[in-house]
Amino acid sequence: MSENIENTETVAKATQRHRRQLTGEVVSKVPKSKTAVVKVTRTYLHPQYRKYVRRSKKYMTHDENDTTEVGDIIVIEECRPVSKRKRWRLRSIVRKNI
Repeated sequence: MSENIENTETVAKATQRHRRQLTGEVVSKVPKSKTAVVKVTRTYLHPQYRKYVRRSKKYMTHDENDTTEVGDIIVIEECRPVSKRKRWRLRSIVRKNI
């Protein structure tokens, strides 16, 4: 019996995936749809000019409890498709906008 329990635990641990996580700022909320638009900014070194370039991208994020507000800094993680454009969900709120 204990072998069976240990076996299912190892299978469960093996099936857990490491999902990508990004940190960004909530730039808009879609009313009554549990959706937040998050802007993630990244910097990289330009290969030719050796100058740091800032690029940003917006992600539609699923916010199950509708807890975020515009200006919050949040962590999002990749998940299965929730809708046509939503493939990310809210992981945690780093800092609330005051």
